[in-house]
Amino acid sequence: MFRLSHHRSKFADIGFALTLFVTFSIAISACAVALHAQEIDVEKRNGLFRQENLMAWCIVPFDSFNRPPIERAKMLSELGIKKFAYDYRAEHVPTFEEEILALKQYKIELTAWWFPGSLNDEARMTLALFEKHHVTPQLWVMGGGDVNMSKEDENRFLESEVNRLRPIADAGNRIGCSLALYNHGGWFGVPENMVRLVKAIDRPNVGIVYNLHHAHDQLDRLAEVLNLLKPHLLALNVNGMETKGDQIGKKILVIGEGNRDAEVFRTISESGYEGPIGILNHTQEDAKERLSKNLMGLQKLMKPLK
Repeated sequence: MFRLSHHRSKFADIGFALTLFVTFSIAISACAVALHAQEIDVEKRNGLFRQENLMAWCIVPFDSFNRPPIERAKMLSELGIKKFAYDYRAEHVPTFEEEILALKQYKIELTAWWFPGSLNDEARMTLALFEKHHVTPQLWVMGGGDVNMSKEDENRFLESEVNRLRPIADAGNRIGCSLALYNHGGWFGVPENMVRLVKAIDRPNVGIVYNLHHAHDQLDRLAEVLNLLKPHLLALNVNGMETKGDQIGKKILVIGEGNRDAEVFRTISESGYEGPIGILNHTQEDAKERLSKNLMGLQKLMKPLK
């Protein structure tokens, strides 16, 4: 009797040990899977801000050196920036083709183009150049409108905006270009209105480019805004963000200098957005120096996110 009990006790001890071992192994495996998933998630988040995904913006009319197309393309190449959104003034129109050729020479992607607000002669000429050189940038178009207009006026305004923008979308679609609604204040720049307008235009190649430097009033609900826009978001232009910065002379800041930057860039990282990220000059500084400062600021911000 004693021997039988003794053997049973041994078997119980072995069974308990095996149970502990299996439980411990499962726990270790679960931790390893969780850590691996976390590593993948961190890599994905920081990949959003990788050099190859960054796009220069506001560097043509905003540049103390007033670089010609070939020098601008060379500058971007030297900085390691592979994408470019082109903005211009009337004096730059004669050099449109030169700009496209310079970008091709330095293997810079023409990601977007600041586009006329209607399908006028300049717009048609620009689209013809895109077709000729086989480039398909996003067409960034802005709008306005009184945010406090009556419901009746809002409905009329929405209809007029659809009539203005749908021909651009259709013309762009014929050569493979998307139309991106550009927030620049007013009714047009309110996130909910942008989504409403995208749906009303009702074309498959219409989306949104969102600019943080025109969205200081949306800063406290940025996660909500990005979630709303994400299905339509074609590009996101970032900026150093200060609380009420547009009201205190800090509308345009170097990335990393804003008192909300750590929060803002973490929110962007966790939003699930995966498209191009625009960095700005938008000052009369040397465009190369300003872009360099933004690159360094972004690199510093990414370290705490890892």
